[in-house]
Amino acid sequence: MANILNELKERGLVKQTVFEDDLFKLLEKEKVVCYCGYDPSADSLHIGNMVSLVLLLRMKKAGHKPIALVGGATGRIGDPTGRNDMRPQKTAEQIKHNVESITKQIKDFFALNGEDIQIVNNDDWQSKLTYYDFLNEIAMNMSVNRMLATECFKSRMENGLTLAEFVYMPMQALDFLHLYKNFNCLVEFGGDDQWGNILAGVDLIRKKERAPVFAATVPLLTKADGTKMGKSVGGAVWIDRNKFSDYDFFQFFRNIEDEKVEEIFKVLTLLPLDEIKSICSVSGKAMNAAKERLAYEVTKLVRGEESAKKAQEQARANFGGEFEEMQTLELPSKDVNSVIDLLVLTKMAATRGDAKRLIEGRGVKIDDEVVETFDFPLIKQEFVLQKGKKSIQKVKLI
Repeated sequence: MANILNELKERGLVKQTVFEDDLFKLLEKEKVVCYCGYDPSADSLHIGNMVSLVLLLRMKKAGHKPIALVGGATGRIGDPTGRNDMRPQKTAEQIKHNVESITKQIKDFFALNGEDIQIVNNDDWQSKLTYYDFLNEIAMNMSVNRMLATECFKSRMENGLTLAEFVYMPMQALDFLHLYKNFNCLVEFGGDDQWGNILAGVDLIRKKERAPVFAATVPLLTKADGTKMGKSVGGAVWIDRNKFSDYDFFQFFRNIEDEKVEEIFKVLTLLPLDEIKSICSVSGKAMNAAKERLAYEVTKLVRGEESAKKAQEQARANFGGEFEEMQTLELPSKDVNSVIDLLVLTKMAATRGDAKRLIEGRGVKIDDEVVETFDFPLIKQEFVLQKGKKSIQKVKLI
């Protein structure tokens, strides 16, 4: 069987590695325990998290033993990486809720794709560690000079870095140490922006335990201009269908830039590389079929085949102009007093201010009539609401 590291690199799932030659040899001869951590900063994962989850899924299907770590302890501080200021602190109840929600999402994702995965919460061991244990176990084995040289701390020094945030890196390093000692975990995966935190764990174990452990990062999903992919008008593209509908999820990938289609196929689907190459070997209008296939495959992977089929059928009906086949969103009449209410309730606008700007920009239509005023009359009980050219919803007021 081909070395899984080669496959991951061919698909663009690996950005950086450390001790790569030794890691290649290890994966060639052994089935290893590996892990990736997930921050409970919200009660849902988003599509950026899917890159590492797909990687862990591929590791499992190749016979390795992945662990998903949910940061119930580290989430109380918040990762300072990429931040200009300290993250808003969450209560213990909020963290607990987010951990439970994310844990379920990870389990469901693996079950949906015919696998299971071990999930751990770092609060289970971090909360039991005394101050003196932390000093002896971690602090004595980590260099402050080396920590300050990492990008995640460099960018914060001018604006102020709290001691709590400074300890985030040692806490993440402790997670790897704990998993190494208790589960024989030898590899940590994480987002490319986590490289400094990840290396801290590798260095700690190699120094303290004299053990060969390894690390690799996955790429961040970006648009063609280099900015992060995964933001919509209403916010993040969430995995939770209650926060982001199956149809909107499908449409997000259906509308991806042409030049990013093959890349997303490779990292967010399980299709073979030769099939992906064949699908993407087109240009012009023919690329629309490739993008529809991409949307279908990613939605199937994350939301299930039934959800993917329904979203695809709705999209085809919407853009084929077949009014009767469109999925209808029913809304209580008492909650809809204006087109502004309508835009917010259908999630075509994130806020009332966004809704007003859409109307002022003549970007909203009802039954193909441009909405020109905030008090546009809602006469019919059933109609088609359209935002721009690509967001269409059949609405029924009840």
